[in-house]
Amino acid sequence: METEAQNQERRVVTVSQLNRQARVTIEQRFNQVWVTGELSNFARPRSGHWYFTLKDDNAQVRCAMFANRNLRVGMQPSDGQQVLIRGRVSLYENRGDFQIIADQMEPAGEGALRQAFDALKLKLASEGLFAAEHKQPIPQRPETAVIVSSASGAALQDVLAVWRRRYPRLRVTLVPTAVQGVEAEAQILNALAAAEGLRPDVILLTRGGGSLEDLWCFNLESVARALYALSVPTVAAIGHEIDVTIADFVADLRAPTPSAAAELMVPDADDLVDGVAILYRQMRHLMHSQLRHQTLVLQNTSLQLVSPQTHIQQNWQRLDDTRRRLTAAANNSLYSHSAQLDRVKSRLQLLGPGARIQLAHQQLAALQQQLHTRWQQAYNQYQTRLANLVRMLEGVSPLPTLARGYAIVRSAEGRVIESTDALNPGDRISAQLAKGAITATIEDIDANASLKLGASVTNESPHR
Repeated sequence: METEAQNQERRVVTVSQLNRQARVTIEQRFNQVWVTGELSNFARPRSGHWYFTLKDDNAQVRCAMFANRNLRVGMQPSDGQQVLIRGRVSLYENRGDFQIIADQMEPAGEGALRQAFDALKLKLASEGLFAAEHKQPIPQRPETAVIVSSASGAALQDVLAVWRRRYPRLRVTLVPTAVQGVEAEAQILNALAAAEGLRPDVILLTRGGGSLEDLWCFNLESVARALYALSVPTVAAIGHEIDVTIADFVADLRAPTPSAAAELMVPDADDLVDGVAILYRQMRHLMHSQLRHQTLVLQNTSLQLVSPQTHIQQNWQRLDDTRRRLTAAANNSLYSHSAQLDRVKSRLQLLGPGARIQLAHQQLAALQQQLHTRWQQAYNQYQTRLANLVRMLEGVSPLPTLARGYAIVRSAEGRVIESTDALNPGDRISAQLAKGAITATIEDIDANASLKLGASVTNESPHR
């Protein structure tokens, strides 16, 4: 009989299962590889995917590069080209074909540079030169800018054309430098130092597109560290959108093209003009609304206020009326007693007794004295009452208090302020003085001391 070990050795799998297990094993073993060789049997079907063979003198391997990856390849592949591809090793299960799924392709001569690029990128990233927290913000409306680029390059003209159209007020200085070749490194380092010495608002490092070798001066460690050390915000726009350099990672902002960098660095002047116009209309509307509101508040406050002079005049009128009534009453009383005296005299004259006449004279004198006394008392009482009324009126009148340097303080809504509890810093208040009025803004409040008023004070004439 077969043993258990023999049963395990004879475990049967299907071809699909075998190929799947082989694919998983291969993909785990070979995650990412760089392979160089000669292109052959290159095919581009309607799907947009690329299928080709990569070979050397002794071997070949099938390769596939799908459309979402080959769109970013900056070359036109054809049979016979020496290329360097990066991808993952896999197995096409349907046919059991060993293959490479490529995600990057470039001419074979760029292989060493690409490896140096990746190594430097990892090194600088580990040191934090690409970290977002080290990026300086680009000013939204710069006044001055320095371009570090070739004086004869098309990138410079593209940038200047955009700035002339969008933001002509920008003052631009060009610090020329070589942007490729053996002399480019030293010139770029000197240009960056000179650009920082001009103290602009922003520095643009730019050039047009090119091969990896053409752009290599922007992948140098010395240039990257010089760019990182700048105290001025920097923008990098090197090559076309598919070109990426170490300088792009170090700069505070990376733009895909020089023209795109120019648009990112400055606002559109037309948009600024429209924004200013909108703000002006809003401010004018708000100012008119505030003026109308304050005018209504002033009018309502004026209607509610009663001048102390009016109270005084009304009391003087009442005093005059009282004096007239008192005088009329005294005269009527005097006339009445005089008539009575005349009647008594007539009766005495008719009766003729001397003693009664003398008594009548005495009574008359006494009555006159009594009348005069009562009239004087009544007059004094009215005078005293009048004086008391005047003193009471002056006591409740705010005019004497205002004349001594005091003021009536009201809030912006017209309420009389009695305590600092009703106030907050920044509130608007008004103060009625003996002559004129002022408005002020609260800067500080001390509940145990005096108020400190803001600088926004207007002296309003009492006749306004």
